[in-house]
Amino acid sequence: MSGNVHFEGAFEVKSDKVQYTDDAITAQYDYQTTVVKTEGGKTTLCPKTDSFTFKTERKVPRTGVMFVGWAGNNGSTVTACIMANKKKMTWQTKEREVKSNYFGSITQASTVRIGSNESGDSVHMPLKCMLPMVDPNDLEITGWDICDTPLGDAMKRAAVLDIDLQKQLYDDLQKLKPLPSVYFPDFIAANQAERANNALTGSKQEQLEKIQKDIRDFKSSKNLDKVIVLWTANTERFAEIQTGVNDSAANLLAAIKRGEEEISPSTVFAVASVLEGASYINGSPQNTFVPGLMELAEQKKVFIGGDDFKSGQTKVKSVLVDFLISAGIKVKSIVSYNHLGNNDGRNLSDPAQFRSKEISKSNVVDDMVASNNVLYEPGEHPDHVVVIKYVPNVGDSKRAMDEYVSEIFMGGTNTVVMHNTCEDSLLAAPLIIDLVILTELFERVQLKKEGQEFERFHPVLSVLSYLLKAPLVPPGTPVVNALFAQKMCLTNIMRACLGLAPDNSMLLEHKLCTPAAK
Repeated sequence: MSGNVHFEGAFEVKSDKVQYTDDAITAQYDYQTTVVKTEGGKTTLCPKTDSFTFKTERKVPRTGVMFVGWAGNNGSTVTACIMANKKKMTWQTKEREVKSNYFGSITQASTVRIGSNESGDSVHMPLKCMLPMVDPNDLEITGWDICDTPLGDAMKRAAVLDIDLQKQLYDDLQKLKPLPSVYFPDFIAANQAERANNALTGSKQEQLEKIQKDIRDFKSSKNLDKVIVLWTANTERFAEIQTGVNDSAANLLAAIKRGEEEISPSTVFAVASVLEGASYINGSPQNTFVPGLMELAEQKKVFIGGDDFKSGQTKVKSVLVDFLISAGIKVKSIVSYNHLGNNDGRNLSDPAQFRSKEISKSNVVDDMVASNNVLYEPGEHPDHVVVIKYVPNVGDSKRAMDEYVSEIFMGGTNTVVMHNTCEDSLLAAPLIIDLVILTELFERVQLKKEGQEFERFHPVLSVLSYLLKAPLVPPGTPVVNALFAQKMCLTNIMRACLGLAPDNSMLLEHKLCTPAAK
């Protein structure tokens, strides 16, 4: 009886299509797709093969990450947990001893099926072993925050980690203090004003230049090869797209110089990052990436990724709705209710900020609905309501309740009700680590079509979609929200970097009466 085999460590792909040097892994890859053509009322399916070459640099660079909102729940939790893992800390809860780990991180704690051995057993390996990646314990970390609370006190205020672990981490974290940040009060809830004691001063242009200098100084002081900037600060209201202000790269830069009001703090950070050649990831739902910013990223060939960490309720929704619709069950309504008591919840109690979150949470089923014209007429869509309430008592332990009502066989009704209690920051922190590690990895990957020159992935790094609620994609590109499709995209691109075919579940070697030849 076939089972599963696991291994981790060094390996090489033995193929005349894959070459290893000290500098790079170069792999030829046949990308097979199917083109559907309709002419004269007749539809034909045409298999198509395009030849690509992938080149992945093997040297893992010294990498730093700068968090916007460093003293918030997510920033302090990520920093504390990396420190705990680096020091191999253990701590006591009321139930047992716990060892530091990276559970919840797909790069550090998930495995992928890499193939089968000669006995027919599936062979799995940690995803982090597929290609050379940064070890999260080696990341250098700093960041900005509108609140000057040192990271030790920020960790205690967040009340995310067990007390025994907090006590072990506190002294080292207390030495870390956020850099002054950009604060434009109109973009976040008024209830955040009392925390804003660490704001930059000066014009928007001067603040932009200060952020750029902070990035350069951090890179230089830590002797880093690269820096990645990640927004984990408060959700902002949506910025209005205005002609002559943020609709083009040139207009955006000029608008910052003029101090235009519709330039948000997150866009200032993104512009600074792009100008410094540092990839920028938006972990909140606001429209940071206005048209001018996307054009600037394309001009500078710097990665941007977003929007909004996908950690709990939305991740489950993207799985369940995909399952229901692919099973031929017509989802008629989705009602999602959340309440949480951390500062994210407090900020989202303002209607303008909630609207940003509502948009990112509501669009998650669109592509799944559009894929099935047997169930849905053109333009038809399930009712979808999202509610978020601030309840201080629950702290970081967010409650998510969902009701899915579907039409089944012969006019029947099926209702699924779910209750999910999720520790918000402990779900988000591993995703943040993955976003940094995968962004850095794809900065070292180039590919080319046959007869063309090598180039990097498009600056809008849509391969990160698995980790984000409202995936940012290049203009004119389909948005994919179905979770399994997003995961297969990510892992199969990594397989392509090794010259390996996409993994599938056919297992034809086990479908015959005659044993397959070894």
